Amino acid sequence: QVQLVESGGGLVQPGGSLRLSCAASGSSFSIDYMGWYRQAPGKQRELVAGITNGGSTNYADSVKGRFTISRDNAKNTVYLQMNSLKPEDTAVYYCNAYAKRGLGYSDYWGQGTQVTVSS
Repeated sequence: QVQLVESGGGLVQPGGSLRLSCAASGSSFSIDYMGWYRQAPGKQRELVAGITNGGSTNYADSVKGRFTISRDNAKNTVYLQMNSLKPEDTAVYYCNAYAKRGLGYSDYWGQGTQVTVSS
C-alpha cells in the first residue's frame, strides 16, 4: 500500500499564494504519475495539474499561468505552487498517484487539504 499525505492548505486572501505538498510513503513501489485534484462544494472533482516522472506537466485551463506543479523524485513528493489565488480556487485539494506495487498498478489518494481563499 502507498500512503499519500498532503499539507500546506489554509486560509489566504485573494491574490495570495500557498504551496501544497504531498509525500508518498510505503515499501516496494514506484510512481509513474502524480497529480493534484480539487473538489469544491456542489461540484465534481477535477484535475488541477499533473506531472510525469520525466517532468511533463498538464494543467486545467482555469489555473494555467497561476499554478505550478513540480516533484522531487528522490523524496517521492509532489508540490503545487499556487499564486494569484482567487475565491473560486476554494476547494479541498487531493493528491493522487498512479503507482506500481507488487503485481500491478493502482491509483492512490491522499486525505485532502482545505484551501480557502477569502478576505
